[in-house]
Amino acid sequence: MTQPAVTFQIKQLEEHFNTRLFERGHGKISLTPAGDLVLEYAERILGLSSEMETRVREMTGRLAGPLLIGASTTIAEFLLPRVLGEFKGAHPEVQAKLTVANSETIESRVAEHTLDIGLIEAPSRQPTLVTEPCCEDELQVILRPDHPLARNKTIAPKQLVPHAYVSRESGSGTREFTDLYFRRAGIDASDLNMIMELGSPETIKGVVSTGVGFAILSQVTVAREQRLGELVAIPLQPKLIRSLSLVYPKEKFRSRLVNTFVEFAKAKLKDVSA
Repeated sequence: MTQPAVTFQIKQLEEHFNTRLFERGHGKISLTPAGDLVLEYAERILGLSSEMETRVREMTGRLAGPLLIGASTTIAEFLLPRVLGEFKGAHPEVQAKLTVANSETIESRVAEHTLDIGLIEAPSRQPTLVTEPCCEDELQVILRPDHPLARNKTIAPKQLVPHAYVSRESGSGTREFTDLYFRRAGIDASDLNMIMELGSPETIKGVVSTGVGFAILSQVTVAREQRLGELVAIPLQPKLIRSLSLVYPKEKFRSRLVNTFVEFAKAKLKDVSA
């Protein structure tokens, strides 16, 4: 719609309710208390309309339509492609749309209802979301083969303190679990020789392959590099194992499509990560 058309619609709505819905002034616009109330009901009306369309469509017996999925970087790049491909093969009329970001961003988008479901690397802190563990994933120390620690069969946290550390960024599920692991081992973040914070496993692997330090990543992210002899992955002692989780809104209507994908993804992710 053009701006004049939007302005006209707002004016009509305010005349209908006989009250102002927006505060205007100093180049800014915001909702009045009445505007907040109208917005709340409008969102509920639109939600019911969408639910009605979904339920009627599901009466045909076919799974079809958009499926808005969010996934953290590790899951999206290394675990989810096979799941999405097989799901599309089983349900060709479904249009999956994938958003990739760190765990914190994904859970926020699900809580805002802009994504149907999220797959993250850490339990959600959002009180409006259900967190459902779907599979386990082990984080290991990633090194170049000529690194001083590369011949170890296992590595204790204190052995890592003197060495340069390439870490995931804040907000990443991998970073959250790694920080917690070090704290439980009595190692503060300031004790670590962190030389870089990077936003993706691929970038971290590229930096570590130059020999500048170690990283802690999911073991599934380095399978190819291990086969090629470019990197080694060594288990921590004690092991660092986390649960990967599905998150979805508590109160939001879940379609048969979303329910079917949840069950499909849980079964397939256990196979892929095993």
